[in-house]
Amino acid sequence: MRWLHRIVAAGLALILCAGLALAQEVEAPDYNAWDSRAASGERILQEPQASDATLEALRLQLAEWRERFLTGQDINATRIEALESQIAALGEPPAEGESEPEDIAERRAALNAQMSELRAPVLRAEEAYTRANAMIAEIDRIIRERQADALLSVGPSPLNPVYWPGALDALTTSILLSWQELVENARDAGHRAEAWRSLPTILIVGGIGLMLILRGHRWARAGVTRLIGHSRRGTGVIRFVISLGQIMLPLFGIILLVTAATITEFAGQRWTVILEHLPSWAATLLLIRWLADQAFHDSDEMAVLPLALEDRRRARRVVNILSVSYVLRDMLRVFVELDNYSPETEAALQFPLLLISGYFLFRLGRTRNEAHMAGSRAAREASDAGLFRLRLARFMGRAAMVLGALGPVLAALGYLKVGEALIYPAIATLGLIGLVMVLQQFINNLYELVTGTHPDEDNSLWPVLAGFALAIGSIPFLALIWGARRADLTEVWARFQEGFTFGETRISPSDFLLVIIVFVIGYMVTRLFQGALRTAVLPRTKLDQGGQNAVVSGIGYVGIFTAAILAITAGGLDLSSLAIVAGALSVGIGFGLQNIVSNFVSGIILLIERPIGEGDWIEVNGTHGIVKDISVRSTRLETFDRYDLIIPNADFVSGTVANYTRGNSLGRLILSVGVAYGTDTRKVEKILLDIARRHDMVLMNPAPMVVFKGFGADALDFEVRVILRDVGQGLVVRTEMNHDIAERFVAEGIEIPFAQRDIWLRNPEALGSGRPGAPPAAPQSTTGPAEPETVVAPQRQERAEPGSYGSEADIDGGDGR
Repeated sequence: MRWLHRIVAAGLALILCAGLALAQEVEAPDYNAWDSRAASGERILQEPQASDATLEALRLQLAEWRERFLTGQDINATRIEALESQIAALGEPPAEGESEPEDIAERRAALNAQMSELRAPVLRAEEAYTRANAMIAEIDRIIRERQADALLSVGPSPLNPVYWPGALDALTTSILLSWQELVENARDAGHRAEAWRSLPTILIVGGIGLMLILRGHRWARAGVTRLIGHSRRGTGVIRFVISLGQIMLPLFGIILLVTAATITEFAGQRWTVILEHLPSWAATLLLIRWLADQAFHDSDEMAVLPLALEDRRRARRVVNILSVSYVLRDMLRVFVELDNYSPETEAALQFPLLLISGYFLFRLGRTRNEAHMAGSRAAREASDAGLFRLRLARFMGRAAMVLGALGPVLAALGYLKVGEALIYPAIATLGLIGLVMVLQQFINNLYELVTGTHPDEDNSLWPVLAGFALAIGSIPFLALIWGARRADLTEVWARFQEGFTFGETRISPSDFLLVIIVFVIGYMVTRLFQGALRTAVLPRTKLDQGGQNAVVSGIGYVGIFTAAILAITAGGLDLSSLAIVAGALSVGIGFGLQNIVSNFVSGIILLIERPIGEGDWIEVNGTHGIVKDISVRSTRLETFDRYDLIIPNADFVSGTVANYTRGNSLGRLILSVGVAYGTDTRKVEKILLDIARRHDMVLMNPAPMVVFKGFGADALDFEVRVILRDVGQGLVVRTEMNHDIAERFVAEGIEIPFAQRDIWLRNPEALGSGRPGAPPAAPQSTTGPAEPETVVAPQRQERAEPGSYGSEADIDGGDGR
């Protein structure tokens, strides 16, 4: 309860902050500066030689101005809303040719003048927003066209042997230049003196960095290995955290080594660029290696994909090779920028790396596809999540095979940019998907740590939602991998902030947030109020349990409906705009939703009148059961066979319902018993009354009663009529009293008769005359009236037999009818 109060308090604080933020007066933009910036930007857009960097810088400035104009559209929002309410209070303006009182007309004119004055800054902001938006769209179009032209341009073929010697010489020259720069700086006396003064720091920092590089990965892997096989709660989370040391410890060592190399001041211009990129290259290698280790670990407990052990080892080796080729490609691009390689040299140097990457990408896709098709034992024993991952791995494997084969072919034909745009983004995509899968497994382990149960065991929805959120969050990174610009993502966010127009109302994300906060707070307040009524207030009233449940349910429906109305109103949505929707809904109700509305109204009637309540034993449509839940549409009945029966509420209102326990649990039980003729009836009556009075469930007021019903065909019939404290125990009481009656009758020598019947065949010879081989029937007389061959004449007569009563039926034999 304290947590709920804290949540409600936090929600109220958020609403207060949001209200204060909205109440603040929005500052108008400087339109003079904007006009100058917009004119300059339009001149840049008219220059075909403007570089992409210049256009991106211009776009960033325009986006900032557009953000101001979007905020400026809320200037005077509170005063405009108040004026609209005042104008609406005056009523509709007169139609053409009509007039209204002079004072109202003057007041309307004054309010309209104020409205025009207040709306002028808003209209100015809307116009500037439109201008900035158009310029941004023009910049995006120009940059996209340039990117498409550069991607689809045909360059030199790397298969031409003429380019190979020059490419090899250029690469050798770049390496020699880097080495010569390092040697020249090391020979410089000033650099050596500075390095000698900083030698202790260099040795300590470099030594620690080298130790972390050489041993850090092994330390972290040893810690993970020790935890494998432990089933203690939280082991998976601890194992995941320790495994991050395989990235962090060596990466920290690389950073320390770079720092030590920088302190020596031996690095010149070339080595400064290389050292700046070195941590990112190391991070890429370590991250991909860690992902491969997590996804294809030798332990079945840690592996994300349920593949066979040999398949996982092969995939891990391939992924590590891909990481190296991915980093070498980026290193080569640094040399291209430093030494300004020609397109022929760049194509000849990049193609071998592209070919290696494509080959191993194809092998990785084939490994995953073959592992899925082989139906390994791990795959057969995988859970639903594991099977989904296998299907995803199979799909990605096929895509990797296609891209791995297509990229080098296109690059060989001269489309090097297209080949790179297929191979390297595919590698990065596989890494991103692997990261999402590893994080999903970590979320499952974290859920197990918090709740003590595995998500697959209790079918919890929270880990699934968290995994879905991870997948959604990875979409922007996936877009960046496949060539989207950061400006494209910011543009999507700007469109989201802009919102959409519903009628005359603009709905923004802040409005959505406000609607959600208000509704959640209203919902929590309703639940808190329901809980207080259920536990503290209603138990002290004279209402029965059914009435209390009806009150709590009614307050819940009213509270949620009120919270929804308040949330929609707080979001700025005019409910009058829903009139058309409400009209269409009413037509739908009239034609297709009659039963639903009927059940809904019947549910309200049941909650108000309470002819039945939760826990009542009722009979409806010939079915007995206990009422478990009453909702506005249906009622859940649990039958005595222990299955739920969902009954529409209209059946309770329009049909006949028998309620056996409404108001109290008293009920009558009738037992029938017969005794043999000649038994002392007074003695039987006394015995039955004694049995009834001795049972704990039988009430003495009204007192039990024995009825001598009469003289039956086979026995003297008696009935025992008693009132039970709990009619729900009727079967138990009936069983116990029947046992008592049987035992007492045996002890007192009273016989309970049973029916006994004999069948007499008057002419049995007629039954055998129709069988094959039977002797012919005796000839019938030719005189006198004709008689049927067989006569069925049921007759009944009593026969006295010791200890029993019975009857005999005389049936004339015949043709078996």
